[in-house]
Amino acid sequence: MAAAPETRPDPKPAPAAGHRFLPVLRFAADTAACIRFFSRLPLPPVNSLDDPASLPDFTRSARAAPLAGLFVAVPAAALGLALGATALPAYAVAVLVVAGLTAVTGALHEDGLSDSADGFFGGATPERRLEIMKDSRIGAFGAIALILTLGLNTALIAELLMRYGSADAMLSVLAAAALSRALMVWQWHRLPPARPGGLGARFGQPSRNTTVHALGIGLLCLVPVLIESGFLATGLGALLAMAAAFGFGQLAIAKIGGMTGDVLGAVQQAGFLGFLTGVLVLP
Repeated sequence: MAAAPETRPDPKPAPAAGHRFLPVLRFAADTAACIRFFSRLPLPPVNSLDDPASLPDFTRSARAAPLAGLFVAVPAAALGLALGATALPAYAVAVLVVAGLTAVTGALHEDGLSDSADGFFGGATPERRLEIMKDSRIGAFGAIALILTLGLNTALIAELLMRYGSADAMLSVLAAAALSRALMVWQWHRLPPARPGGLGARFGQPSRNTTVHALGIGLLCLVPVLIESGFLATGLGALLAMAAAFGFGQLAIAKIGGMTGDVLGAVQQAGFLGFLTGVLVLP
């Protein structure tokens, strides 16, 4: 009788190529997803884990929002750096920088600010306020909020240009863009959804771990400003940005009971404005 053939255990499957770099690849995919979501930049797939056709899962992907905010602000900062070397007045350069920031995002966050202002101050009940916020038409409160915010951002960036020069001014703009997105993730995690089927239901709410990562990345992006402007100015900027974001979150709870996509856009604008104000508040 022939001996039975020797049986050997099945070999272990070979690890996928690049498995050591899987966390890096996943973070790159998360960053790309955030850039696409928060801007109009046409970004092709960055790796095999990145699927532009799928909806982002912000329970994890939101950790990359600060880095995405940094990248989204680069075109406007580059424009400011280039124009700062010309004889153009600082206010003209600042207007163009703010226009660049708004254009790249498609006025996404500004739209959220105006809708929030219209709803918060134009309705008598939470239900009516939410109804107003869904209306695409802009009202008086929304227009006033936009004029004030865009005007203040322009004035602050112009002062940064005059006080520190174009290079340091644009570092502050980039840092504000990153930190304000981190604070947006913080409020997204902290606040309950104001309506069922809203942003949290469609894309998920950032987890605690995701929020900690986002805040860490946002604070790391302040290091260049810390080196150039000092600890006090940078610290005041960060504190005012956090206070502005938290304060708007509390206002949202009081007015509509929680968070919507419009509220998050307004939080980003509040954080951006708060950081630039803090950097400049001391002589």
